[in-house]
Amino acid sequence: MTTAALYLRISRDLTGEQLGVDRQREAAEDYARSNGYTVAEVFTDNDISAAGGKKRPGFEALLAAVTAGRIAVVIAWNWDRLTRNRPDTVRLIETGQQAKAKVALVRGSDLDMSTPSGRMTAGILAEVAQNEIETKGERQTLAQRQRAMMGRAPKGVRPLGYTVGGEVIDHEAEAVRKLYESFNAGASLRSLAMALSGADRDDLPDVPRLQKHIRTLAIERNAKRVDEGYAERPVPDDGPWAPSTVLGILRNPRYAGYSTYTPKEIQKDGNRRRTWRAQIIRDDDGAPVAGQWERLVPPDVWENVQDRLDDPARVTNKKGTDRKHLGSGLYLCGQCETRVRGHSSRYRCAGHVMRSREQVDGFVIEVIRRRLARPDLHDLLPGQDEPRIKEIKEEIGVHRARIARAERDYDSDNDDERISSRMLNKITTDRETKIAALESERLSLSSASVLNSVLSAEKPRDAFDEADLALRRSVIDVLCKVKLFPHPRGHKAFDPSTVTIDWR
Repeated sequence: MTTAALYLRISRDLTGEQLGVDRQREAAEDYARSNGYTVAEVFTDNDISAAGGKKRPGFEALLAAVTAGRIAVVIAWNWDRLTRNRPDTVRLIETGQQAKAKVALVRGSDLDMSTPSGRMTAGILAEVAQNEIETKGERQTLAQRQRAMMGRAPKGVRPLGYTVGGEVIDHEAEAVRKLYESFNAGASLRSLAMALSGADRDDLPDVPRLQKHIRTLAIERNAKRVDEGYAERPVPDDGPWAPSTVLGILRNPRYAGYSTYTPKEIQKDGNRRRTWRAQIIRDDDGAPVAGQWERLVPPDVWENVQDRLDDPARVTNKKGTDRKHLGSGLYLCGQCETRVRGHSSRYRCAGHVMRSREQVDGFVIEVIRRRLARPDLHDLLPGQDEPRIKEIKEEIGVHRARIARAERDYDSDNDDERISSRMLNKITTDRETKIAALESERLSLSSASVLNSVLSAEKPRDAFDEADLALRRSVIDVLCKVKLFPHPRGHKAFDPSTVTIDWR
């Protein structure tokens, strides 16, 4: 008798009980008996789609068995169960051709891969399946964009702080707000991740501990499965949060109340780090579409966080942005104005300065505290150019509206209004260049915003005393420049004249 293998696959198994593949197996075994095939092996890919590029262990093992000559016939429910993408189709056809194997379909005809007609039929079936996938994808894309234009919450996995329907989850929302506040004040992604994970360190930002979001989601899904009468699935162990996860939270425009839509195509510059603003869907005038959910952070705070994330000095930092000492990378050498580094218990600029970290920090902190305690503090602070920042936002809106009009003209059915793709690209490139320049200017004007959490306190000096290391560094950086000069030889006592503070 001819040796056969069964291949069983279902894209989504919501219950986890493999009922779908079991039904396929019964039908395939009946087919094998009625056609005189001996089933030697069974390969299964449960809850795995064949449409994308995801690796399917069962399919890979099937190809290996055919290549090894152990299998003469592959039996599947229909062609869609075997493959739904061109690369896997080519591999299956080539493997079958070399091994002179057949494909037998329970709901279809036998395909002899050793013959031209068999391979041609397999190719036609594959193209039909590919067309169904692409048509379905286009339909889903249009529906997702329409949903976003209406400001409705996206379907799918819920983000931290919201339910799937967009309702606020209070304790998670508080953590999200703290993440934005702390990062805006100068905290690093790594320190925020450590704080979320519950690390016990005094210099970490004030962020509440949360179990990992992926674990929370798994527990919620299991609760739903139990209510529906299904068995629970394994729940991943809790563990430390990753800085990349924190980055995703800080980049998400939904927290600022913006409706989002992520196009499938790759952005022109190929740099995902810079494309988060592009996810915000806009109306015909280029204005952001507001979501039908409560925002967790003000739009200006979200924009300030994006500016800091986009800062070239930060993006190109290959060693991380964490600082363990108040003045490391912040204080300047008084002789060459290079930023000093922490070196054991001292601050150091090679060949120029070697100063006691404890003495310098104590002096700087006390000077800053006295400044913050002054009744005329607000008159002494460097101010943001609010009118210009407002102008910049308006100018950016004008440029985005022009891009939106050009896109409408390109798609217009009116020959008199339609523009060429070359003109569309020219307008888009020109306007995006201007937007990038305006965003850069806004970044330079918004640096003082890190002071808000200190200045909004009833007693700014007390707020500074209670602040974490990152916020203290940011306050100092916005208020002044600290320069260190060599300490006189032979003098043990600290000399305040060797540390100058230039107020901005």
